[in-house]
Amino acid sequence: AESTPIYHVAYKRMACSDFPPVFRSLEDFSQGSEPNRKRYERLVAKFREVYGGSPQFVARAPGRVNIVGEHVDYSGYSVLPMAIEQDIAIACRANSESEIHFQNVDSRRYSNFTCPVEGFVINGHEWYHYFLCGFKGILEEKELGIGKPVGMDILMDGSIPPSAGLSSSSALVCCAALVTAYVNKRKEDLLTKSSFATLCARAERYIGTEGGGMDQAIAFLAEPGRAKMIEFNPLRPSDVQLPAGYSFVISNTLVEANKAAFSFYNERVVECRLAAQVVAKKKGLEWRKIRKLFQLQEALGKPLSKMADIISCLDPEPYSRDKICQILEVSREELELESLSEMTKGMESFELLKRADHVFREAQRVYSFKKIANASTGTAPATAAKLGRLMDESHSSCSGAYDCSCPELDRLVALCESSGALGSRLTGAGWGGCAVSLVEEGRAEEFLSAVAEGYYDSRAQLETALFATKPGPGAALCDMA
Repeated sequence: AESTPIYHVAYKRMACSDFPPVFRSLEDFSQGSEPNRKRYERLVAKFREVYGGSPQFVARAPGRVNIVGEHVDYSGYSVLPMAIEQDIAIACRANSESEIHFQNVDSRRYSNFTCPVEGFVINGHEWYHYFLCGFKGILEEKELGIGKPVGMDILMDGSIPPSAGLSSSSALVCCAALVTAYVNKRKEDLLTKSSFATLCARAERYIGTEGGGMDQAIAFLAEPGRAKMIEFNPLRPSDVQLPAGYSFVISNTLVEANKAAFSFYNERVVECRLAAQVVAKKKGLEWRKIRKLFQLQEALGKPLSKMADIISCLDPEPYSRDKICQILEVSREELELESLSEMTKGMESFELLKRADHVFREAQRVYSFKKIANASTGTAPATAAKLGRLMDESHSSCSGAYDCSCPELDRLVALCESSGALGSRLTGAGWGGCAVSLVEEGRAEEFLSAVAEGYYDSRAQLETALFATKPGPGAALCDMA
């Protein structure tokens, strides 16, 4: 039988799909995924063992793979991700102790933790700090007006490989926000999917990552069988029809790169910001009002296709901090206040032209991908070949102009292509993590065998490192009452 989400009377004025779905059974909550159903059942059983009673809710938020559009969301441009089956799941209930008790199913890798519901500090990158980002984001959402939050007993389970570029950390923030909202507030006062996504994108910055919102948007807006092009300001999703007979295969380099723990990611954010500000200054604009490359394009009134030419006024060599200060006519201290962040205030050298060039060309690839995929003309093989070429171009730009790949990723992408992928590229922040490849379904087994033999040393690695996937559903909640 088809799973039927439960929606509340107060929402009848809006479409049901505007709100995260609420299910009444774990079977329906699993939405056709047998591996997830078994995980959720084990999670509930473990919760009863740990806390001596049943959870009120179980929530999930999926990981994602970005098909094309890497490192462009924080510059204001559209992305093209899809949700995957792997997710973060949290079982929870309210307690009367004004404390959050954190436990993880994988207790050997992740430590337990307890903190008060008020006065806690997010000062690290442990798994529970990401939960606290979502928790804090909900508490600070004025529309909800929660006031003093209740205590919570939490048990988490994750099937997304950590630090693999599949958005495990953002999925945890989103899942935490969802359970916090439901435990603390009447159901009819909850937020729309888009509101949750915007709130969670803002909340993850509490941990120091200057993300752009893609991961949180697809976590809530995903639908089975559909990739999404996601536009920002305002948040707008649109469907992308993938060619029939083709799947995406995820392959993990097994090189972990935590974008919040290292400064590489935030350095790219700052380089894009400075590229926009330097060009704005050169073009006579009020550069202090420009924070993103998209804002630069808007201020200049130029089409995206012309922006790569416009930024040719930037030097091809890296800019020193002093040179940027000279161009913007500010002191080093003023530059830090205007343009840098806590994690990047020590930077002394900035690549501007290469970073901006990648963003504008990658943003154009997103629109091209959607146009080709949704076109009614052309055969599936011809469409897939065109999409694959865009993925190849994307990886070349990520590796070269954006310098966010690594030797293992480049080697894995090359292996995927030689093993029959129509296109292959890094996905996620980079500097490790995963590649995504477009593969004909009839050749998938052959492809998987070739990649397994060419990259991985043991069968144990393959269980979570190499798998085919199709677009899955977004965040949801199961009411266990």
